[in-house]
Amino acid sequence: MADLRICIDVPDLDRAIAFYGAALGLAPGRRLGSDWVELLGAPVPIDLLPRAPGTAPTPRGGDPRTYERHWTPVHLDLVVEDLDAAVSRAVAAGATLERPVSEAAWGRMANLADPFGHGLCFLQFRGKGYGELLGG
Repeated sequence: MADLRICIDVPDLDRAIAFYGAALGLAPGRRLGSDWVELLGAPVPIDLLPRAPGTAPTPRGGDPRTYERHWTPVHLDLVVEDLDAAVSRAVAAGATLERPVSEAAWGRMANLADPFGHGLCFLQFRGKGYGELLGG
């Protein structure tokens, strides 16, 4: 299997570096001028890619990029040790809490959006985490 990287389009690279640093504790690694920065501190590198609002996502076109809150079937789930503290840090850094902390058999979850319209879920597992759903 190939290595996994997460790429996130953002309208303002420096603002995104500041947000993901304050909210998630990620730090810049390699940087290619104003075209790309690699954030480190997660299990996989996260690449921030500055892309202007209104631009096409591919050479073939498609819906233009927008950084208002949008739904996508792909989002980040971040497992945290202290959900309340993680939510507080993220909101203080500019995230929007979209659904308050909810309880489940496997643990607790909060739904947020980053300042660029991307969805984030924070999860705090209890016991066996998702294994609690399997009863064994």
